[in-house]
Amino acid sequence: VFRNKDTMLKYKIFDRSFYKRTYFLLWNIKFSMREKFIKSTLILLVGGAITKVLGMLIKIITNRLIGPEGIGLYMLILPTFILFINVSQLGMPTALVKMIAEDKKNNRNLFFSIVPIVLLFNLFLIIVILLGANFLSLRLLHNKDAVVAILAIALVIPFTSISSICRSYFLGKEMMWPHIISNIVEDIVRLVLIICFTPFFLRKGTKYAVCFLILCNVISETASILILFLFLPKNLRIKRSDFKPNKIYIKECLDIGLPNTTGRFISSIGYFLEPIILTNSLLLCGYNKDFIIREYGILSGYAMPLILLPSFFTMAISQALLPVIAKKYSDREISSVRSKIKQAIFFSLIIGLVWTIILFNGNEILLKFIYNTNLGGSYIKFLGPVCLLQYIQAPLSAALDAMGESKDIMMSAILGVIVRSILTFVLAFLHIGIWGLIMAISANILVVTFYQASRVRKHLKEKELYI
Repeated sequence: VFRNKDTMLKYKIFDRSFYKRTYFLLWNIKFSMREKFIKSTLILLVGGAITKVLGMLIKIITNRLIGPEGIGLYMLILPTFILFINVSQLGMPTALVKMIAEDKKNNRNLFFSIVPIVLLFNLFLIIVILLGANFLSLRLLHNKDAVVAILAIALVIPFTSISSICRSYFLGKEMMWPHIISNIVEDIVRLVLIICFTPFFLRKGTKYAVCFLILCNVISETASILILFLFLPKNLRIKRSDFKPNKIYIKECLDIGLPNTTGRFISSIGYFLEPIILTNSLLLCGYNKDFIIREYGILSGYAMPLILLPSFFTMAISQALLPVIAKKYSDREISSVRSKIKQAIFFSLIIGLVWTIILFNGNEILLKFIYNTNLGGSYIKFLGPVCLLQYIQAPLSAALDAMGESKDIMMSAILGVIVRSILTFVLAFLHIGIWGLIMAISANILVVTFYQASRVRKHLKEKELYI
């Protein structure tokens, strides 16, 4: 705006009076607020904050209701639950957001082409869970009480998949309110169910209470889907031809979704192997098992969750960024794409910087207030500045997804897991205790962030040259 002479003359920028300069500044802010990206980000930030509070409330109430034994069983099953949920969607929600945002396809036909593929894959996963529940609980988790809860996961999978796909439809249309309201309703329904029915199932046994906590998702996800349906246009007409699967649409979605899912799966495997590699390498170096468990618990239970507490802000920014970049990149508006990516990175860094300063100066107060402990302060001071780069990974990943380059996200996940695993093992032999893992985490963040940033820059340059 300041580079435009006519605009400067119109609003008398050369007039140095305080009143005129203030008026122009307020007008400029108002103009910026009209941008859909800014509005979408603000809506998602507010909604994200509400769902974060509700999520914490659910955790607190759940912890108090089912006690240490129930929490132990639930946390034992949770990684398996998350893994199946992530894999079950085949990365289709991300693919759907991108393709709907481009607005070059029959969106109804696109939606109904994806749903059968996801449900068929969900059916396959349900069969796997039903056949492998005993093996997972007895051989891998070494807990016979986990069988019932693992079987419950099979029932939840299709509901979470459909809910995610429906939300993605609205995100692709840059309609953020349906996404936010459905999330809030989902959390409220889950909270009410947990308060009302958990004591009843707890009397039947801890394993049944944990099973109920997982099955709560069936009802809460159904409520979420119903809320999303209310936001559909009243004049929406679905034709018979919309139900006919389009092979081209399916192929494009799989090209985006499969690398995305593979990347998440590899990251999950990396986090699964991390405590195994750390424990065995430190035991070889002569460290006590109790010391390893204690320090790893402090790092993963206190330090890391506190450092990454505002990550839902950056996730909100990336969710708002994905449809915007997909549309502008498809229309070859590269300068605008570059501007939006810089804007998203700037917002993410500002949030991360403010939180890092707070942590650096007040980590002891926060640790005492949230966890009632003073352990982990030194880990927070070291990892806090490094994790500033972690905050910009979400916008960079969203940009790569929007440009149809999900393979680069998969490759960054592979590189990150390799670097983290190798350094965790090697640095243990320097006899620096858990600090070897902390340095491995730092290296992982650096490698993933700089790799993704370089790929985003490369693809933008290639697109410019092509134009």
